Amino acid sequence: MVKQLDYHTIRAIFERFHAAEPEPKGELEHVNVYTLVVAVALSAQATDAGVNKATRGLFKIADTPQKMLDLGLAGVTEHIKTIGLFRQKAKNVIKMSQILVDEYDGVVPNSRAALQSLPGVGRKTANVVLNMWWGMPAQAVDTHIFRFGNRSGAAVGKTVDAVERAIEDHIPADFQHHAHHWMILHGRYVCVARKPKCAACLIRDLCQFEDKTL
Repeated sequence: MVKQLDYHTIRAIFERFHAAEPEPKGELEHVNVYTLVVAVALSAQATDAGVNKATRGLFKIADTPQKMLDLGLAGVTEHIKTIGLFRQKAKNVIKMSQILVDEYDGVVPNSRAALQSLPGVGRKTANVVLNMWWGMPAQAVDTHIFRFGNRSGAAVGKTVDAVERAIEDHIPADFQHHAHHWMILHGRYVCVARKPKCAACLIRDLCQFEDKTL
């Protein structure tokens, strides 16, 4: 495992990310906070592109918990059948929607604990929603962030929770809001799992990864 980078190097990394993309955006399509929760929950073990393809039609007819319930399990299943684990995810969407209607008057709650109490919503999903919709500096650590954080030294940890804490502890506060988006996008398109594109990396000289590609 590489050594955790110092403050000045981490600040330089995120200054470059900010200069290249001042307002990074998540790639999951949604029309309101409810559809954002559903989209993020569906994205587990699936690509954002695959989820977007499946939900475009779904969200046109079911963009509230009640409309999703009206569509029913069979209808939801039919719309998302191209997504991995679609049967269980469809059940979770229906259960989640029922809870939102029964316990929250159809309004998505905005605390991490309440979000995580919903079926199919884990800590990562809750953090994405809190960050993207309410602007909370919550860090949703996925495989891309975990890989990038440990390769570069920007956020080092042996577990997802440890990397989340490393981001919160080491990345300067003025970059916290967009930190996970910058890291996801960099890990998804540049610092890829196989044959990372080090030659095209804007932080190559600051990164501690020893096996840089040409």
